[in-house]
Amino acid sequence: MSDFMTLAAERYSVRKFRDEPVAQEAIDKILRAGHLAPTGCNYQPQRIYVIRSAENMEKLRACTKCHFGAPMAMLVCYNKNECWTRKYDGETCGWTDACIVTTHMMLQAHEIGVGATWVMHFDPFAVREAFSLPEEIVPVALLPMGYPAEDCAPNPLHGQFRPMEETVSYL
Repeated sequence: MSDFMTLAAERYSVRKFRDEPVAQEAIDKILRAGHLAPTGCNYQPQRIYVIRSAENMEKLRACTKCHFGAPMAMLVCYNKNECWTRKYDGETCGWTDACIVTTHMMLQAHEIGVGATWVMHFDPFAVREAFSLPEEIVPVALLPMGYPAEDCAPNPLHGQFRPMEETVSYL
């Protein structure tokens, strides 16, 4: 298997963390991976909020039950005024851009031993209010992250996949 395929196969959603802050060097590397992510016309509408202080993690916990006691999180958003727009129907690529950025960061985190879980189960209105997000900033994903606990393991369904024939069609 290629290095990327190994990384993709081994990464899993970490839902149990050690009580240890993530090193700034690791945070910088994760953010760099998100910064390198492709976006529509390279407009880069993503906005990433690094949530680390005890006070702000408490605010985050009030917005979602899916924080898993992580020592930090990254809130991935996009600026709806800075997105490429498809001329045929006016659809913007903000969500797509934010998702690509999130994926890059999640994979980079795993590669350097930092666990993360992609969380969409949060109250976007509560997040907007808790972190005083401007109206043009749209929250898309939370990445609670930290170093995995010693007894952390993937969800039992992690390695189960539908046959590709059910999910892929050649036209």
